[in-house]
Amino acid sequence: MALTIRPAVPGDAGIVLGFIKALADYEKLAHEVEATEASLDAALFGPSPRVFADIAEWDGEPVGFAIWFYNFSTFLGRHGLWLEDLYVVPEQRGRGIGKALLGVLAKRCLDEGLGRLEWWVLDWNTPAIEIYKAQGARMMDEWTVCRTTGEDLARLASAAP
Repeated sequence: MALTIRPAVPGDAGIVLGFIKALADYEKLAHEVEATEASLDAALFGPSPRVFADIAEWDGEPVGFAIWFYNFSTFLGRHGLWLEDLYVVPEQRGRGIGKALLGVLAKRCLDEGLGRLEWWVLDWNTPAIEIYKAQGARMMDEWTVCRTTGEDLARLASAAP
């Protein structure tokens, strides 16, 4: 059995969307998925992509993915990577696939001189938290996520000159 991890390529949007939907089901957030194959294709493979995906394959079959993008730390004065989503199909878990996806991103950070790799994990997802801690991740419990969407985003935008 062989694991490979490759960058997503045009034509992979359906695979990526399938993983997004599976992750959303697992997180009980399927009702929030608005992404389509077309929107993912445009975001990942358009003229100036700002988001990227890696596909994990076991014996040539897609079994997991990571979606990531570059961020910036003003304190470090350097870019980093933000891991938006990581997912491995349940029947393939325990084979080191998630760790390998994280390893590819960590290697990218080192190869490109980036300052850090960051991501969120839901506080109830104990299996993932334990895996991440075992890989050296530090939980940033002192930070609170802020988000605006929809009407609130529009209202905030109206404050712009």
